[in-house]
Amino acid sequence: MFCRSVTWFTCVFMAVVIASDYNDTGFVTGFDPEVTVDQLRTDSPEMSTTTERAQEVEGSTAADLATLLDASEGAVVTLVAGDTRLVAHRAVLAARSPVFQAMFQHDTLEASGGRVVIPDVEGPVLRHLLSYMYTLQAPQLPSVAPQVLAAADSYGLPHLKAAFEQQVAAQLSVENAVATALLALRHSCPILKQAAVAFIKAHTLQVVMTQGWADAAVSHPHYLVELTRLIAQPPAQTSTAATTDSSSAPITRPHGDNGQAAVTAPPHVATCHTPPPDDATVRRMRTLSRKERGSRLIQAAKQGAVGEMQALLAAGADVGATGSERMAALHWAAVEGRVEAVRCLLEGGAEVDARSDDQNTPLHTAARYGHAAVVRLLVAASADLNARNEDGRTPLHRAVLYGHPEVVAVLLQAGADKGARDDSGANPRHLARQNNNQQLVQLLT
Repeated sequence: MFCRSVTWFTCVFMAVVIASDYNDTGFVTGFDPEVTVDQLRTDSPEMSTTTERAQEVEGSTAADLATLLDASEGAVVTLVAGDTRLVAHRAVLAARSPVFQAMFQHDTLEASGGRVVIPDVEGPVLRHLLSYMYTLQAPQLPSVAPQVLAAADSYGLPHLKAAFEQQVAAQLSVENAVATALLALRHSCPILKQAAVAFIKAHTLQVVMTQGWADAAVSHPHYLVELTRLIAQPPAQTSTAATTDSSSAPITRPHGDNGQAAVTAPPHVATCHTPPPDDATVRRMRTLSRKERGSRLIQAAKQGAVGEMQALLAAGADVGATGSERMAALHWAAVEGRVEAVRCLLEGGAEVDARSDDQNTPLHTAARYGHAAVVRLLVAASADLNARNEDGRTPLHRAVLYGHPEVVAVLLQAGADKGARDDSGANPRHLARQNNNQQLVQLLT
């Protein structure tokens, strides 16, 4: 049975290679000779032994091949990317990618037909993506590494994405540092983000003078703001204080523009207290579409369902996905005061200063609803104390406006600017006086 499976698998590979090089008008590849994927050829070193192949497969190779053998003749589809046509097998695509699995499971045009248009991936990149889904081997492709990384993230291939994070990081230079950092932020790549930020910190002046920095200011201003914040952060330091509960630890900051003295906030947030999800739950989450995973993450954050959140994040859910009013999961966790949900989202790479439609950050939101523990946690994660929303108001303005003295005290202790004025010219003390809240007036004096 196994020999028959290997023979059948080899035939599928040959079909893919032949189809990709076929010169008829129905199958135009548009590839240059150097883009050819040798990994699909059965005589390559990587395919030399069944044992080596088995080590690369996430599950049971025999089970995968059995799935292919059980598939019907109509399971062959054509992937279309521009002028490129590649023949592939539904069973392989669905087994490797939750995006394709969801596509074929539901009543979609792709599920009923034999042609799948891939609009966001170029032909050569699609070929490399398909090669990986058949072989589970990540090739060295420095020339298209950023594009392969983005495609791997879009189609739910975390191991391929991780491999190309390292390849992109290995090519960091002054000229591409900004683009690399933005790539890492857009696709939630922690390893690549760390490498890019460290590189930019070491070459700040040269990087800021490049055209890439100027272009980012126009095309991706929000990501550039986040990148600037990351560059300004002090290096993380290991200390016994890092193991304490950040919701109760003292939070202070360096001297601000208002001259108030304060100590540096903890370099990182304590990890989630919830046990990690089991593999079966993660696999189930991977069957959901990218949009559905993001939607469920937001809902779980509202409810404080940390276990479900961890499973969704492990399955590749976009931690920065937004819902109504462009509010991310971190915003909603802050609205509801879900301390553990906030902690896990931060650990999962959530942007601490993400902006909603009205330019409120999660700290604005937590301050407005009076959740002091969440405020402490966000401040410990280096949230911008003096971020301005569309009315020019800071988190301190909002805490005063809605009458939350504990939050006001936390923000002042952390170094928030009590003299900041909103668009109407009012500082927090003015708002406290308008509301006749003497306790807050005294705190702000």
